[in-house]
Amino acid sequence: MSWYNEAIFYHIYPLGLTGAPKQNEYTEPVHRLNTLLPWIDHIKEIGCTALYIGPLFESVGHGYETTDYKKLDSRLGTNEDLTAFVKACHDKKIKVIFDGVFNHTGRDFFAFKDIQQNRENSRYLNWYCNVNFWGNNEYNDGFSYDNWGGYNLLVKLNQRNPKVQDYICDVIRYWVSEFDVDGIRLDAADVLDFDFMRALRRTAEEVKPDFWLMGEVIHGDYSRWVNGETLHSVTNYALHKALYSGHNDHNYFEIAHTVKYLQNMGNLDLYNFVDNHDVERIYTKLSNKAHFTPVHILLYTLPGVPSIYYGSEFGIEGRKERSSDDSLRPALNLEDYESALSDNPCTALIAALGKIRQNTPALSYGSYTELLLTNRQFAFARDLDSVRVIVTVNNDDNDAWMNLPARNAVEYIGTLTGQKVSVEGGHINVRVGANSGEIWVPSEETSVPETFSENKDSIVEETPVTQEEVKNEGSTETKATPAASVPEAANTKEDTDETPASAEKEPVNFDPNKAPEDMSIEELQAGILAKMANNGPVTDQMKKTVYDNIWHDSLVNWLKSFC
Repeated sequence: MSWYNEAIFYHIYPLGLTGAPKQNEYTEPVHRLNTLLPWIDHIKEIGCTALYIGPLFESVGHGYETTDYKKLDSRLGTNEDLTAFVKACHDKKIKVIFDGVFNHTGRDFFAFKDIQQNRENSRYLNWYCNVNFWGNNEYNDGFSYDNWGGYNLLVKLNQRNPKVQDYICDVIRYWVSEFDVDGIRLDAADVLDFDFMRALRRTAEEVKPDFWLMGEVIHGDYSRWVNGETLHSVTNYALHKALYSGHNDHNYFEIAHTVKYLQNMGNLDLYNFVDNHDVERIYTKLSNKAHFTPVHILLYTLPGVPSIYYGSEFGIEGRKERSSDDSLRPALNLEDYESALSDNPCTALIAALGKIRQNTPALSYGSYTELLLTNRQFAFARDLDSVRVIVTVNNDDNDAWMNLPARNAVEYIGTLTGQKVSVEGGHINVRVGANSGEIWVPSEETSVPETFSENKDSIVEETPVTQEEVKNEGSTETKATPAASVPEAANTKEDTDETPASAEKEPVNFDPNKAPEDMSIEELQAGILAKMANNGPVTDQMKKTVYDNIWHDSLVNWLKSFC
């Protein structure tokens, strides 16, 4: 396995974080990058093990219209500053990847300026796509060319030109020899030429062991890009969308479906995130701010490599304004957040999740198995060798109970809250706080991070629960019902005062010897109600919740959770 399989990324947009001017005047270097050195300790303190930083190199404005691939943007400092910065990260055992903007250059790039000067006689004419001297553009160049995104500021490189390939591969070699970088995030990878990416992969394998190539891809079958010939990973925009909308809509089916959809693409180690420099902050997008907790528990526990965008660990907001991304890329003063770890529950949560993931290999390498799924509750396992880690999340305003298969452990502990539960009959019966979640690990496998469990203002339920308390509370109608019968769990609409129609349904025989996968929806519902009856009285509300769930896969997993 490689370092990136276990990585927890921190993402910095340096021109924004340092408060650099929006336009580059190409004056003497200003050493703003050095102001980020204190952030390295912060990155490590919240449990991140890798840094994605960029764009970094000389450009005109926002950084993606590159002028010089081998020179740190003068608004940030000098090459010596960047070398020292990467070394400081490495000294703290933090890997570093740069933004590689190889799909296009800026208009001030040397090859494009040569075309402006020498026109048809330029030796760099074929470095760009479809340069046409019969056309023109808003800059009155007297020629036109292909661009990225409709912006002539971003001139499309001809990546099929061997000389362009050689040049970019040489840039990668330079970044490794000069700065000791550990990988590259490829901007606009979804429009990069595949032969070009194969050349980049060959160069990556040449320059450094485990050199990581991660691409920006929005839509499509990610396995087209992630394979043994092109990239190691791509941005997981599919999960990004599901994580916030699945909570806003109280619809965990969307998240679970997205995970299955991604798994059908193969065993891909995707780059997971909930926000970045191009999309609105997660705290802004969430309708219920308390969902910050279950969203990030899923970010750190679902298959893939998690990433935190700078400032979001503090719960800051940021939305696009008049088509501008400026508010998504703010200047921050770390001193303003010096007590965040103890005073800010968002920061404490992120730090705890970082430590838990670092100390729980199953979250990096374990297989994924869905255990329970309703609209408002979701549980799954990450299994590695003989260790089963169980993740539970709840987007409802009430606590939830879940009865889940736990394999051969004796006792589980909630790594966020310290709750302990015994395994009985191969299952654990656990309470999950409202709008919260937990990561359950066999007690002999883990310790609870002090940074979170001691934070009394935490946004996660903290009270330890014994197995006896679980039994007593679960059997009392005035308290929470078992997880399989949590009210509202399988209904996409809000509860009404209507009387459940369950009593009017014709009874269906339940055959316990029949495989759940072969049962009809009605048989599965009958089986779940029969299992519930073995545990105590079945109320009308419990029946309503069962009959409201009409999703076959969900019902199969629900029934299996009793086995």
